[in-house]
Amino acid sequence: MKILVSACLLGQRVRYDGADNAAKLAHQQTVLEQWHQQGWLIPVCPEVAGGLPVPRPAAEIAGGNGAEVLAGQRRVLTQTGDDVTEFFLAGARHTLIYAQTHNAKAALLAARSPSCGPDSTYDGSFSKQLTAYSGITATLLKQHGIACFSPDSFEQLLEWVQQQQDWVDSGIENKKFGYWEIF
Repeated sequence: MKILVSACLLGQRVRYDGADNAAKLAHQQTVLEQWHQQGWLIPVCPEVAGGLPVPRPAAEIAGGNGAEVLAGQRRVLTQTGDDVTEFFLAGARHTLIYAQTHNAKAALLAARSPSCGPDSTYDGSFSKQLTAYSGITATLLKQHGIACFSPDSFEQLLEWVQQQQDWVDSGIENKKFGYWEIF
């Protein structure tokens, strides 16, 4: 099992402000350490992968959501109006390829990020107002069947992992894909 994880959640100082988000998962360190030892965790920062530096100006999706950015209908802007959309798109594409290369079926992503936010992002006004939309990378991953979770939904990720293990342990995985019929 492979789980893509926002690098900032694992303590890497790659946030826009040069900090990390490790404190968001402080209560899950035992589980994360176990998953790390099992080789399940795949750290990535879509924004850095897309070519943005650390630190960098904060950016938000201007009046839209990740799906609209992917469709070319919205832009990602810094507070001073610099357009960084192409960096975010490049990072999302890189992250999808990385996830597929490692056969990741789930992602644990930083909340509220214009890249990673799986459940919500800021609205583009730089006033800390949230929308109920996913960020660019989270949207792209979901479009390709990768389940996305935030630190706030860690319990749902645990349930998802247990379901995957139960599915494999029961042999359903092999039967579903005709493994026993082929071999």
